[in-house]
Amino acid sequence: MSRLQTMIHTLEEGAGVAVIKGLLLVLVVAGLAITYNLREFRNFSNPEAMDQAQLARNVAEGRGFVTGFVRPLSLHQVARHKGTGDFGLSAPHPDVANAPLYPLALAGLMKLAPFEFGIRNPAEFRSYQPELLIAWFNQGLLLLALGLTYRLGKRLFDALVGWTAVVLLVGTELFWRFSISGLSTMLVLVLVLALANTLASLESGARAQPAQPGQPARPPGGAAEVLFLALLAGVLVALAGLTRYSLVLLIVPVVMFLALSLTGGRRVAAIVVALVAFAGVLTPWLVRNYHLSGAPFGVAGFAACEETERFPGQKLPRSLHPRDAATPADLDKVAVGEYLDKLGVNLGRVIQEDLPKLGGNWVTGLFLAALLVRFRNPGLVRMRGFLVVALLLLAAAQALGRTQLSTASPEVNGENLLVALAPLLFVFGAGFFSLLLDQLELEYPPARRLVIGVFVALCSLPLLLTFVGPRKTPVAYPPYYPPIIQEAAGWLKPDEVLMSDMPWAVAWYGRRPCVWLTWDISRDFNSLHQQKPVQGLYLTPLTMDGRFLSQMLKSEERVWGRFAVESLVKEEMPTGFPLKHAFSGWLPDQLFMADRPRWQEAGK
Repeated sequence: MSRLQTMIHTLEEGAGVAVIKGLLLVLVVAGLAITYNLREFRNFSNPEAMDQAQLARNVAEGRGFVTGFVRPLSLHQVARHKGTGDFGLSAPHPDVANAPLYPLALAGLMKLAPFEFGIRNPAEFRSYQPELLIAWFNQGLLLLALGLTYRLGKRLFDALVGWTAVVLLVGTELFWRFSISGLSTMLVLVLVLALANTLASLESGARAQPAQPGQPARPPGGAAEVLFLALLAGVLVALAGLTRYSLVLLIVPVVMFLALSLTGGRRVAAIVVALVAFAGVLTPWLVRNYHLSGAPFGVAGFAACEETERFPGQKLPRSLHPRDAATPADLDKVAVGEYLDKLGVNLGRVIQEDLPKLGGNWVTGLFLAALLVRFRNPGLVRMRGFLVVALLLLAAAQALGRTQLSTASPEVNGENLLVALAPLLFVFGAGFFSLLLDQLELEYPPARRLVIGVFVALCSLPLLLTFVGPRKTPVAYPPYYPPIIQEAAGWLKPDEVLMSDMPWAVAWYGRRPCVWLTWDISRDFNSLHQQKPVQGLYLTPLTMDGRFLSQMLKSEERVWGRFAVESLVKEEMPTGFPLKHAFSGWLPDQLFMADRPRWQEAGK
């Protein structure tokens, strides 16, 4: 009888309550995920998502970190570092553009889950099965992020604030869009939240805790515990940096947090341990990149040069000769002033547009108000300082690293760094809202819950409205239609050279290496063709839907614009172009050219 009473007491007041609430959260999130996916799921439309997915598949199949998305800039950088003029088109191209952790995680998923990369019935195609599995994986990471958010809110404030922050996060439509985008954002959220929880544990453990109702006073934690948590913090920052390179900047607020939270010898020891752990995890990958390309962050490190006056649009990653002293488009001529100009222009955009919409929720305003509150808890003050410094650094990194990816998709893109800090803002916003409720002195407990419920419902309106409108089609066309891409890629063998304006999609859906359309024909295309003949050219709506004057004839990319016009209007191949045969079945939306009528061979 006593054992039964103990079990009942545990379920009513002890750990059983937490288990029941946790299971309820899992069921709610699973139900939301099913409903959201049925109504809102779309196949990938972000180039970075397809790029990392095809890279993950190569890793899962034992080919290592080689890529099918071949950037001309990467060919240049690898050849330049080797000291030869050989672009290495006859061998798999090493990937020096992506951070490795997310592709590794997807590779593990591909080993375990039943991925079907082929399309069984192209005529009835709607959803691409591998992308749906990746979406479920990311929604599992979102669930883990919710648990870490609750833990952080409870540690910094109380359990009610933790649950409020969790519900706010669940009710934010932006995070659901990220979960089905195929991007690494959900993994980033988990790592940043794990880092924040680690720092909060270190700070509270390093100082004496006064007695609380039902809990005795606790002396400061031992040096071993502090050093272990400092080591864990360094590892987590490195892992975040190996997910998105810009997140290595988080080591700065981490060191500041340790310096403010500790004293004496423990302060120095903890900082040294964190830095050593950070460098120990990060350095091997940077050495690998340098060995292959001569740059520790590979071609990703040149993002600061993109979208500048010298390299507008996609000019830099599509340039095979980006170092040419005879032209202004020379990487070696980029000066500090040009970086500052880009930083100034884009930082204003971040402050005016991105920061107010940070996290896709109104709670950001409450966080800004919480900056003015004098918290008694030193842990809250230090965590808030960590968050402010991290926001400033990541805002600068986001402004400086902005490329065409942000232009194509302003919110849901891999360059959105500020969203990684949104759950922390939600915790502080929920905490500030709780302080406001305390001022109302609501004596009736259900009234407090009612006010919180109304607040959460208002913040969740964008998500709720998505369930009211019409259901979206999962096909992300234009420009991506996987059955056509697979068919076009299948006309070439894996060791033949294919060029396209969306090589990320060809590599992912078509399972063929594909070179990004070079910036011009006169030099870059011919340089590649002379080393190894280009046997296929695939132009999609990305090029064919361009405005006739502004994008086809008057832009810096006018050579390919004229090429498309001559092919369509004159119905003849440009003089001297080596690919003489064109497939007419997809015109005028898509143009496929080859050295021979390969589509006829495939039909036999």
